[in-house]
Amino acid sequence: MKKFDSINVIPFVDILLVLLTIVLMTSTFIAKGILPIDVPKSASTQTLEPSSVVLSIDEQGALFLEKSPISHEALQSHLETLASETRFSINCAKQAPFEFFVALLDMLNAHHFKSIDIVIEK
Repeated sequence: MKKFDSINVIPFVDILLVLLTIVLMTSTFIAKGILPIDVPKSASTQTLEPSSVVLSIDEQGALFLEKSPISHEALQSHLETLASETRFSINCAKQAPFEFFVALLDMLNAHHFKSIDIVIEK
């Protein structure tokens, strides 16, 4: 039996390239600011059409619908009146606790909204 002196990394590189392709194809980002929220920066962005509903989270975790403050309960009620094809953009300040962002995504997912853009700066 032949002994190998090195590891063949070609299959590993192939798997990484496939995973990178999947991530790049499923990610949608737009660069647009509505409120004075310091959003995270990214080198790779795509400009998309404006969304119909803009949700924002500031540094303290306060939630905004368009430019108006809104409570979680009021947002729940508002989401029930929207069609499941409604498109959303989420502006989340980079200093905001991550749990607020996750809670908002969970709320949108519970109402079966699938078209969600995450706003970043280029």
